[in-house]
Amino acid sequence: MLYEYDGRRPTVGKDSYVSDIAHVIGDVVIGDNCYIGHGAILRGDYGAIVVGSGTAVEEGVVVHAPPDRYCRIGKRVTIGHGAVIHAASIGDSAVIGMGAVLSIESEIGEGTIVAEGTVVRMRQKVTARVVVGGNPMRVIRQIAPKDMEFWDKGKQLYIDLAKKYLEKGMRPLQGPPGGA
Repeated sequence: MLYEYDGRRPTVGKDSYVSDIAHVIGDVVIGDNCYIGHGAILRGDYGAIVVGSGTAVEEGVVVHAPPDRYCRIGKRVTIGHGAVIHAASIGDSAVIGMGAVLSIESEIGEGTIVAEGTVVRMRQKVTARVVVGGNPMRVIRQIAPKDMEFWDKGKQLYIDLAKKYLEKGMRPLQGPPGGA
């Protein structure tokens, strides 16, 4: 669901799917071919959020920006289920694992993989093309070609899923579960 707040309105690009039970509030710009999953919250109420084309914001993700600041999410980024994003920027083709926390004004480099449950501290900067994990976050290794192969497939999966949701739609079922 899209919400205007204090004169700020979200915009959604071509072939992007935004779940009816997601909340996209205020100054949020969503690029083309994006997937905004069920229960995701993108709060552009006093800051601004920009989501690059081909990005998946999976179910239960919370994205917010500090007052008068931006949260810029690059192109073809995957943000896993339940992540909390308060970052200043996430570079193109990055992967943010399920349940990860990117604290206020943190920066994630292009092609970086943030493992599940990782905590990136306030104003922390993570270089490009590394795998990081833990709490506190630490660099585990450099990105390998097999990482990019795997995640490119996952990114395309969500681009295709967004198109399928738009084409086929969903409809609520009436009556008790199981049709009895």
